[in-house]
Amino acid sequence: MKNVNYKEIIEVVCRLYVFFFLFAYGLAKVIGAQFYMPEAMPSEIESLSVTQLSNFDLAWVFMGRSYGYMLFIGLGEIIGALMLLFNKTKLIGAFVLIPIMVNVIVFDIFFLDEYGALASAIIYLILLLVMLWMNKVKVIRAFKILTHFDALPKTTLKHKLVKFSYVFLIIFIVFVFNQLMVSWLGYGKG
Repeated sequence: MKNVNYKEIIEVVCRLYVFFFLFAYGLAKVIGAQFYMPEAMPSEIESLSVTQLSNFDLAWVFMGRSYGYMLFIGLGEIIGALMLLFNKTKLIGAFVLIPIMVNVIVFDIFFLDEYGALASAIIYLILLLVMLWMNKVKVIRAFKILTHFDALPKTTLKHKLVKFSYVFLIIFIVFVFNQLMVSWLGYGKG
């Protein structure tokens, strides 16, 4: 009998555990089953004013208000979770899911008054980090490749000033365009 590779078993456990739960949460968001959507508002919630809602109910009403946002987060969870299933994409899946989980944790800390969901989100994040730690050589190699730049050739002061002038001119043009768009479309009510 071959020796058991415990590192591989732990990694697969991390990947599958996170996959099952985040795929399920993502699917629930995509089909509109996780939050209180306007067309499926619980009657006891619907009759209350905003100030009477618990933090949990207010958060669920707010999150359910925009199906587009739920779809965006749900698809992110589904795609990231599916990537965990394959060795070639598992690290990309972890990097997709980590910011989503950090957002969930921050949201749960500041808006929910029930801590079971927070504990679960922290566990999912820890499992993703354990998976990255177990693949630290690949992660470090990828970061080195992504952050490696060849040395720039020496340039004169005049060349640098010309380049910075172009950069600031383009920034100014983008800023003007941005402000025109905001003025044309409006700021909203906020």
